[in-house]
Parts: sequence; C-alpha cells; structure tokens
Amino acid sequence: MTERTESPIPPTLSEGTDGSISLITFGCRLNAHESDAMAHYASQAQRQKGDEVQGKQTIIVNTCAVTGEAERQARQAVRRAHREHPQARIIITGCASERDKQRWMAMAGVDQVLDNATKATPAAWGLAESATTDAPPSRYTRALLQIQQGCDHDCTFCVIPQGRGRAHSITPDVILRRARALTEAGHEEIVLTGVDIASWKGGEGGQAITGLGSLCRHLLDAVPAIKRLRLSSLDPALLQSSRLAMAGAPQQVDGALWDLIAGEERFMPHLHLSLQAGSDLILKRMKRRHLVEDALALVNRARALRPGMGFGADLIAGFPTETEELFAETLAFVQESQLPFLHVFPYSPRPGTAAARIQPLPRNVRQERAARLRQAGAANRAVFLANLVGQTCPVLMETPTTGHTPEFAPIAVPATTQLQPGQTIMLHVTSSDGEKLQGAPA
Repeated sequence: MTERTESPIPPTLSEGTDGSISLITFGCRLNAHESDAMAHYASQAQRQKGDEVQGKQTIIVNTCAVTGEAERQARQAVRRAHREHPQARIIITGCASERDKQRWMAMAGVDQVLDNATKATPAAWGLAESATTDAPPSRYTRALLQIQQGCDHDCTFCVIPQGRGRAHSITPDVILRRARALTEAGHEEIVLTGVDIASWKGGEGGQAITGLGSLCRHLLDAVPAIKRLRLSSLDPALLQSSRLAMAGAPQQVDGALWDLIAGEERFMPHLHLSLQAGSDLILKRMKRRHLVEDALALVNRARALRPGMGFGADLIAGFPTETEELFAETLAFVQESQLPFLHVFPYSPRPGTAAARIQPLPRNVRQERAARLRQAGAANRAVFLANLVGQTCPVLMETPTTGHTPEFAPIAVPATTQLQPGQTIMLHVTSSDGEKLQGAPA
C-alpha cells in the first residue's frame, strides 16, 4: 500500500562516504528508508573485504512497481548506469525486481538481483546478523522509522503485496531502540513508515501496545527527545466511522489515535490518507474498505478536534469502468473535503492484478482526469496556505531556507536568511504564492 499512499519521492542518487557505493532510489518513503540501511550494510561489507574490492564501484538500484512508468524509469536508470559506468557492479532490488527477476538479471551490467524482503538486513550483504541490528541514522531531516512491512489486503489495482509479501509488524522494543538512536543522532522529527502502518500490531513483548495509536503514545512517553512524531500514509479504515466499526469491519476505530489528534502537541496535525477515489462504486470495484461518507466523517472529526489540520490524500484517476459521472463524484469529493495536499495518479494497469483484466480507459482520458483533480487540489492548497498567513508556527528546517510546518505546509525564508537545517525554528508566515508559504524568523 505504501507505494500508492505515501508521498512519492523522485529517483534519487546518493553515494557512500568512500564514493564506491551509489544508490538510485525510486518510489516511496519505505524504499528511501531501506536505501539508508543498504548503504550502511554495503559499506560495512566493503570495508571487511578490503583490498578485494578496492576501487570497484557498486551501484544499487532500488526499484518501484507502483506504475508502469516507475518500472520504465528504473530500467532506464539501469541502462544509463551501465553506459556511464561499464565496469561497475550493478545490484537490482525493490518491488519491481521482485515481479520479474529473470528479466532484470538479463539486463547488461546487472550482477545480482537482491531479494526485496531481505535487502535491508545485514545477512543480505554478507554480514553476521549480530554485527549490527539497527539501521543508520536517516539521511533525511525528518527521520524515517519503519514499523511494519507487507500488506494483507487485496486491492484490485495494487501489485505491492506481490513485491512486499504479507503484513508483519516490527516489535515495540526494536522500534523504541531505533527511535532512541535517531533522536540521539539529532533528529527532531520521526516519521513512522511501512507498507500499511494501519495494520501494525503489538506482537511479542507488546501486549499492552495493541495498535498504531498506542504505539505512538508509547513512543512519545518513552522517548521525550522526540519533538515531532508524524505518520506516513494511513488507511482510512483505521479511523473509519462508528457505523463500519459496529458492523465488524477490520481495523476498528483506533481511539488512542483520536486522543493524540485531539490533545498531543508533539503528534503532528497532518494525516495522509490512502483514499484512491471519491465514488462509492469505484471504491467497491477497487476493493477498498471505506466509503465516501466515512472519509468525509474522518476529515470533519479530525478538523473539529484539531482545527487547521493538514490533509494529504492519494487518488487514482481513470480507474477501469469510471464513467464521467463517476469521475464527477470524485471531483466533487475533492472540492467538498477541501484536502490541500493531493497525490494524483493516472490509473496504470499492473499485470497480475484483477483490474488489469478490465479494458482500461484511453490514456488521454486518464491523464485529462488526473489533471482536473490536480487543478482542484491546487485550489484547495491555495486556500489552505492563505489561512496560515499571519500565523507564527514551529518549522523544522530541512535546508538553510526551506522546511515544513506541523501541518506539512512547505515554507521558505529569503535566501539571505540562512537557518540551521535539522532545527525547529519559530517562523512568522508572511505570505503565500498558492504553492508554498514565505516566512521570517519570529
């Protein structure tokens, strides 16, 4: 679920400290987190081998399968890497490579296709499990902390379970240890990430920590150094209406999470929801577990408990069988809900999924509907940002001149105002251009 529902990141290239290990990362925050771990373990393994690998370059391509375009870009990156570095060892991993390992292995320059389920473990890189158990501090200002892996749902459009496997949760003691390590490294904000974090369960050693809300409460209580705790993408079923909970739907309402939204300042007032559509019929055909009225009830309740709450959402435009009338329902939902931060995907048929067996809509129709949804989202965003003008708020600086408010609104200060990345600064919001805020130190 996370590839559809988390903020997608553009393909990024990072190098190890010795310059001999490079990573090209596509897709979601979970992939970004796992790339940190791979770089850490690959560097350790290279140091152990010493002269055996001296001067040899390794390029790791961490792929994404959420759309056909994501796979195309990853293959293009592999071909470019081999063309520009013909002597380099290329290792492929990620959700796309899990679906067709032989095809990836046949590409020129590819030395290995690494199993997606184990890529971020010491053993995958020839290290003893006892050598190190924790991933390195995140290279991102807002540190990523994985709490879960895999997905048990069967959405008709999604290939992620094929690449990630079934859902399983990381135990509370491991999560707590890693959270402490991140704060000790200087990170003021932690973002909990996974494929389907709404499915997190306490497991062994976590009898009193039963779900995501209680895990968040436990982290904030046990690690006072966490100044800001944020969730990545969330299945609305976790906070769905009492009507569905009373009907016995899975993932019944998480009361602890509502309590955090209502009264915990360190819990960021921002939720990114895996909505996918604003039409009940399309949601049913997607095999989603919520209805439009549930999503609206969730948003309205959160705003009542935490005025000014920021919302993001994922939407798929042009799902098979979506008529213009059904699309209009989604467009009306976007306008009524006033969600400011949308990630809109034109539907992409993924082989092996139920939806791929249905005749897709013409590509130009899907793209045109995606553009209309983005336009509606941009209008919501402009209104949301305008309402923040004049306020003073704590901003976590990610560069000397840019950062995000607690609501996840992007904000910039003048280039002449150089602030310290990684620190939370009080900024007065002076203006908005509809895309981002402008501010100055308060």
